[in-house]
Amino acid sequence: MSSNSKQTSDRIATLASETLQDTQASKISRSLAASALSQCDLAHQTGAEMEDLASRALRNNRSSDVTRELAASVLSQANKER
Repeated sequence: MSSNSKQTSDRIATLASETLQDTQASKISRSLAASALSQCDLAHQTGAEMEDLASRALRNNRSSDVTRELAASVLSQANKER
């Protein structure tokens, strides 16, 4: 598996933390937030299932700006060989 030198920025980590604490946040947003937070460490990278979820969130016109931002961050840390 290729390594990924990208990690979640402080701004996205803060957004992800706020999303996880928001009881009104969607399940998708919360999943993306959890993935983004787990990638604050260089050792972690987006899995195939989360890549698919993030991709679908970006293509969905009804996704919120927060969901789209989290999805973009998660996808940017995906395995480039997949």
